[in-house]
Amino acid sequence: MNLLLAEDDAILADALCEQMRASGFTVEHAPNGAVAQYLLAKQQFDVVVLDLGLPMVSGIDVLRQLRQTDASLPVLILTALDSLEDRVAGLNAGADDYLTKPFDFPELEARLRALLRRSRALKASTELGQLSMQRETRSAQVRGEMLELSPREFDLLDLLLTHQGRVITKEQINQAWSGDRAAPSASDGAATNAVEVYIHRLRRKLEGAQVAIRTVRGLGYLLELERA
Repeated sequence: MNLLLAEDDAILADALCEQMRASGFTVEHAPNGAVAQYLLAKQQFDVVVLDLGLPMVSGIDVLRQLRQTDASLPVLILTALDSLEDRVAGLNAGADDYLTKPFDFPELEARLRALLRRSRALKASTELGQLSMQRETRSAQVRGEMLELSPREFDLLDLLLTHQGRVITKEQINQAWSGDRAAPSASDGAATNAVEVYIHRLRRKLEGAQVAIRTVRGLGYLLELERA
């Protein structure tokens, strides 16, 4: 479970990182909003704990920018701002939960695990056009017919479908493949060619699904419904 903690209080951040890691989370810490934005753009996270009073870029601005590119990543706001207006502003900006300081760590952990359960339930099955995917069984169908997908093809399709309508880069694809020992490293020239080969294979297998993998020159790829 990859967690981003965006918190500028160094003492609190150190304590939270230690407790979260002890609870099984992999934690990245952002001490300000600019670092939080950078990490969100470069890495994949399962959940975010976000302080509103971040320096450089406010937590609200970090959240608003995130929601322009990712509507599903669970975000819990952790802040000393406890007025009704602050809570409403945070939730309206796209937060999934709101916890005010001071707090007890067991409550924070329970709220995070609840967000993760809801997120996983929503992501367990996804449909677009005539394409459907079941992540628990790592299977996908087009018009009810099972697709024969290699592990890397499934991971690529999963990434495209999770971010449907948004561009994913070749770096993000290679990161999704990072657990595959056969995958070339991001610094290997073969990595770029490998992505193009697998995109080509996946396009052929998705024929008849009423979806298309579009190349966005200089940026990457996106999955969208076929245009009429």
